[in-house]
Amino acid sequence: MPKAETAHRRKGCFDVSGPLCDLVVLDLSRALAGPHAAMMLGDMGARVIKVENPDGGDDTRAWGPPFVGSQDARESTYFLSCNRNKESIVLDLKTDEGRETLARLVRHSDVLVENFRTGVLDRLGFPMEELQRLNPRLVVLSITGFGHDGPQGGRPGYDQIAQGEAGLMSLTGPGPDDPTRIGVPIGDLLAGMYGAYGVVAALHERERTGLGRVVRTSLLAAIVGVHAFQGTNYTVAGQVGHAQGNLHPSLQPYGSFRCRDAIIQVAVGSEKLWARFAPMVGLAADDPRFAINADRVGNRAELADAINAAFAQRDVDDLLPELAAAGIPAGEVRTIDRVYDWDQTRSQGLLLDVMHSTLGPITLPGPPIRLDENADSDGGRRRHEAPPTLGQHTDSVQAWLDAEEARALHASRRATAGA
Repeated sequence: MPKAETAHRRKGCFDVSGPLCDLVVLDLSRALAGPHAAMMLGDMGARVIKVENPDGGDDTRAWGPPFVGSQDARESTYFLSCNRNKESIVLDLKTDEGRETLARLVRHSDVLVENFRTGVLDRLGFPMEELQRLNPRLVVLSITGFGHDGPQGGRPGYDQIAQGEAGLMSLTGPGPDDPTRIGVPIGDLLAGMYGAYGVVAALHERERTGLGRVVRTSLLAAIVGVHAFQGTNYTVAGQVGHAQGNLHPSLQPYGSFRCRDAIIQVAVGSEKLWARFAPMVGLAADDPRFAINADRVGNRAELADAINAAFAQRDVDDLLPELAAAGIPAGEVRTIDRVYDWDQTRSQGLLLDVMHSTLGPITLPGPPIRLDENADSDGGRRRHEAPPTLGQHTDSVQAWLDAEEARALHASRRATAGA
């Protein structure tokens, strides 16, 4: 698309920088998986128009505490976590007017993101066939709980249920009798990431074919997709993994240990590292109980006791420099506040200072990807925007649609006159 046309399509929205700046994303999703995928595309410069229902908007606007702001303009920090770089428009899709506006948005969008239960879009009058009829170039990202088809394809998707059903909880926690969920909705987040990855692939394909396609993923698929060695342990070796706390099942010493004032983690990933590490905890590297990794894994409990006993006499700020000097990968287990107060975190662009329309200046966790500038690019998005209030951009988006349709009509008339 020519740069002038790109700028025209984007006129009135936040920014025109970033590798996806020529794309319009229609975000019909709510909660976390779909919004996270749409936010990832927005972080790369896409214009993201979030469609919300008039009765409270996205479910996460009510998920709290914590809430921030005044009582008549309070915002959920949950909603703020997954909706930066978006515009919000309110549509009642149960009305003819709402559905007509949605159809107009579909015609002028490149990507549509939805995570309705299977069949909901059909009942609203927008089955996949209709979306593709309205806009053959449209890429649709559809995220479900357990897949859109199959014997349990219609099940609703909630992250903790998916973590359990997809085996992740059985691998997490202090032991096999205490399955534990991950401390963030990891199934939702992974589905959003895989979904955004699929969208970019489909957009690349569209450059060759001129046609969009439907990209599908689910919480189940996303979690199974990160089973890694735990998956092949079963599919190839027939071994069923189980939770083993913070000690690695195949590599030792690799895990967390207690110092006098904190918890520290070490990753001794080779025999060379073991030869350096063993004397630091009062062990001989050739001790027959721990001489090679297989021995250390077999005697992991005894090894952990020896390391804990040695570390219990040390403070973390004294021990970490010694481990670093020996080339042993190690780190402290930080609380969330100490992560965001860490100068390394801010140095990586992982904190964004933005201006919210009702809250004023706020700081958000930032995107995890940095794009350096080169001769042909200005890098990533130059400016990030705060998550929108409900319906904040309804009028401006409607005006943009009117302008787009007027421009298209004018172009059509000129083409007809030229013919």
